[in-house]
Amino acid sequence: MSRPGFFYRNSLSIVLITLMIIFLAGQFFMGWRTENKELIENGRSALKIGEYIHSGHFIQATFENWESEFLQMMLYVLLTISLRQKGSSESKSLTDKEDVDREPIAHSKAPWPVKKGGIWLKIYRHSLSLAFAILFLTSFILHFYGSLKDFNDEQMMKSKPAITAIQYISESRFWFESFQNWQSEFLAVASLVLLSVWLREKGSPESKPVDMPHDETP
Repeated sequence: MSRPGFFYRNSLSIVLITLMIIFLAGQFFMGWRTENKELIENGRSALKIGEYIHSGHFIQATFENWESEFLQMMLYVLLTISLRQKGSSESKSLTDKEDVDREPIAHSKAPWPVKKGGIWLKIYRHSLSLAFAILFLTSFILHFYGSLKDFNDEQMMKSKPAITAIQYISESRFWFESFQNWQSEFLAVASLVLLSVWLREKGSPESKPVDMPHDETP
């Protein structure tokens, strides 16, 4: 039997990353047009395409969304360790220990931190949530930077003084941008957790088998 090709073996990540790039490009060009329309309406010169990529408008909009995605994934990874939802395909078993709970054993094909042991294994045991935490904090900082820059650009258009980062951290605008995305991410996850109790999608690993009872947790 021949080995599946590269695309077949990596098709999920390739398609997802391709879609992200397409939609990010759409966001970029539509955001560029939107920002330039507002600038022209306020009597300022339009931004060139190279200028828009490091504008507060683009940075804020991009990392505001990335921040919420990484927060969602970090907390979801952590919460699913100990919390359960009866009947959901997204939950671990209510009673049985699962393969992910067993202690790691060093073997020939194990990742190198497992073979190395010690501090490397301790870090690796939580590397997924740590990676999402770092991505969240990075996105949060960049969102804050972009939002502050965009806010001060608007202040300039209104002939008002710019404010500092310390002043802006208490501004409701920044936290509104964050909270409106955070709540939507957890709504989406909660919807998947709960809807997978009763609804099915044949062939998807996010769904239970079509004939599995509603109250059974896979």
